[in-house]
Amino acid sequence: MDFATCSAQRQTPMEPKGDHFNVVIIGSGAGGGSLARALADSGHSILILERGGWLPREPQNWDPVEVFQKDRYVSTDPWLDKNGKEFQPGSHYFVGGASKMYGAAHFRLRERDFESVIHVDGESPEWPLKYDVFEPYYRKAEEWYHVHGERGEDPTEPPASSPYPYAPISHEPRMQKLVTDLRSAGLHPFHAPTGVAMNELDPAFSACVRCNRCDGFPCLVHAKGDAEVMGVRPALDHDNVFLLTEAEVCKLKTDASGREITEVVVNHRGEERRFRGDIVVISAGAANSARLLLMSANDAHPKGLANSSEQVGRNYMFHNCKAVVALAHEPNTTIFQKTVAVNDWYFGDNAFDYPMGNVQMTGKTNGAMIKGYKPRLTALAPTWSMDRIAEHSLDFWLQTEDLPRPENRVTVDANGQIKLSYTMTNNRASQELINRLEGLLDKLYLQNHLAERQVYFASSMDIAAVGHQMGTCRFGTDPTKSVLDLNCRTHEVDNLYVVDTSFFPSSSAVNPSLTAIANAIRVGDHLKERLG
Repeated sequence: MDFATCSAQRQTPMEPKGDHFNVVIIGSGAGGGSLARALADSGHSILILERGGWLPREPQNWDPVEVFQKDRYVSTDPWLDKNGKEFQPGSHYFVGGASKMYGAAHFRLRERDFESVIHVDGESPEWPLKYDVFEPYYRKAEEWYHVHGERGEDPTEPPASSPYPYAPISHEPRMQKLVTDLRSAGLHPFHAPTGVAMNELDPAFSACVRCNRCDGFPCLVHAKGDAEVMGVRPALDHDNVFLLTEAEVCKLKTDASGREITEVVVNHRGEERRFRGDIVVISAGAANSARLLLMSANDAHPKGLANSSEQVGRNYMFHNCKAVVALAHEPNTTIFQKTVAVNDWYFGDNAFDYPMGNVQMTGKTNGAMIKGYKPRLTALAPTWSMDRIAEHSLDFWLQTEDLPRPENRVTVDANGQIKLSYTMTNNRASQELINRLEGLLDKLYLQNHLAERQVYFASSMDIAAVGHQMGTCRFGTDPTKSVLDLNCRTHEVDNLYVVDTSFFPSSSAVNPSLTAIANAIRVGDHLKERLG
C-alpha cells in the first residue's frame, strides 16, 4: 500500500476480545511493530501490548523547547547507575517505541561486522548467522520503512541484491559543498540511507515536507519511517491484529516445568489483566526485555526466565557516540541536513589499525536545541545568541562500536527498578575519529572550533542515552553462552521469543534500527512456519 494513502485509511484499532491469542507481542517498537506487520497476513490472532499510549499529534511535536529542554516525551521511570545513583534515561514509551524519536538512519551492518573483528579495546565477537542470511530481510525492511539511498557510493557497503527502493535524498547546497570538499580531501561521502516518505519528484504528494524536525523529534505529519507508522498501523489494517495501549507487562508465568509461558500478567490502567499466547514475544528494548525476564523468576527459573546461563542482562551495548557541532565562517542554511555520511575510517586507516566508526550528519541544530544539550553552560545566554551560533554550524554524529562486556549489564531490584552497570569501551578509537574529523574540517574551513554535545535530551550522563541499546539477550548455538537460539527463541522456554535489539552479539558502528527490523521480519517467517 502506498504510504501517502495508507495513513488516511486507518481505523481505530480494535480492543482485544478474549484473553487467548496465537501470538502475544510485548512492545511495539522496531522489533515488535515490524514483527506484527510480518505476521499480520498469516490469519493468526495477534495481540500487541504497549506500556505507553499513542504519542499525541500536537504542535509541541516540533517545538525544540518542549522536546529538548522540557523533555516533554521522555519517560519518568528513573534507573540506577553502577554506583546506585539515580538518573533518568532517555526512554520513550509510546506506540512505536524509541523509533518515534529516532533520526530514521537505516544502515545495513557491514558484511565484516558479522565476523570477529579486533578493536583497540578487544574483540567484537562473530555472529552465528552471517550477512547473507539477513540480506533478503534487509531488502524488505528498506521497502517497508521507505529507505532512500544510492548503492556503490560507500566503500564499506555490503553486497545488495537490489538497488535502494527509493532514490537518494538530494543534498541542499551547503551539504553538496561539504560532499565536494570531502571528496577533494580523498574521502568517499555517500548519501545517508534515510527512512522518510519523501517524494522529491512530486512534492505535492510527498508526505515528508523536508523540515528540520526529524532527528530527536516525533514526526507531526507521520512521514518518518518509525515503527508506529510503518509497522503497527499497517498491521492493524488486518482484523486479526489487536493493540492494547497503557498495558505494562509485569510478569510472565510458566507451567510447573518452566518450559512454557502460560500467562502474561498486565497492569492495564491500574487493573490487572491476564493473557495467554501460543507464542509470547518480548520486544521491549534491550534493558526492559532483560528486566521482564529477570522479574519473572520462579521455582523452575530461580535466576530469571531463560537465565540458567546467567547471560540475561549482560553484554549491554549502546555505541560510543559523540555529536559534534563544527562552526564554519560561512552560514549553513540547510534545512534537511541528514543526507551525508562517511565510512572511510570505519575499519581504521594507515595511522590507526583498528576500527574507528561512522560519521553522519544530525538534524540541523538551532538555539533552543543547543540550550537543551548544554543547559548549564548556556543558562544565561539568550536563545537568539545560540541561534546566531547555530546559523554557522555543521552538525555531525560520530559513532564508534561499543564492545560487549559481561560486566556491562542490566539487573533489577525487588521493585523492578533497573540498575545499569556500565563502563564505556573503545574511547581511544572514538577520540581518533574525532581527531580525524576535526583535522579535516580545520583544513577545509580554517576554523578550529568544535564542541561535543549531548543528543536527544538535556543530561550530562552518557548512559542516559539509551536510543541505541543492544545486547542483554544475545543469540547463539551454545545455551551456556547465549540466551536465544538462532530464531530468537529462548533456549529454555519453548514458546518464548525475544525480538528486538537484545539479540545482538555485537553493536557494529552503524545504527541498529534496520537490523532490528530485518531480524523481526526474519523471525516472522519462522513463526509463520511454526504456527502453520
